[in-house]
Amino acid sequence: MAAPASGDKAPGAFKTIGELSSELGVAQHILRYWETKFPQLRPLQRAGNRRYYRPDDVALARRINRLLNEDGYTVRGVQKLLRQRGGGDDESLPDMAADYQPREAEPRPKQSSGVDVQKLIGIRDRLSDALRG
Repeated sequence: MAAPASGDKAPGAFKTIGELSSELGVAQHILRYWETKFPQLRPLQRAGNRRYYRPDDVALARRINRLLNEDGYTVRGVQKLLRQRGGGDDESLPDMAADYQPREAEPRPKQSSGVDVQKLIGIRDRLSDALRG
């Protein structure tokens, strides 16, 4: 069996946070954030807190990325899916319309005294767009 080409890793090799970040097109701090929100995502941590993602971690990170950034789930929606399905494989997660929570469907708070809620909502939405961009 031939060795992988220079720079390429074997399919089952661990990935660093930089490699996974590049593969998914998300910043490294996003992957670290996901680790705080999704207890199922637990890469190995070695000396100097270097993270090494096992193949199962990589698959889970891909699934989280797809659900959040392509399918429109919220973090809370993905958490619920993973809890219900135990982090099951890709085929077991979609087609759960009751759990689908697109960001645009968030309930809007009612006006409270002394606070311009609509202005705050506008700021939040612009920040959210900037962070996604």
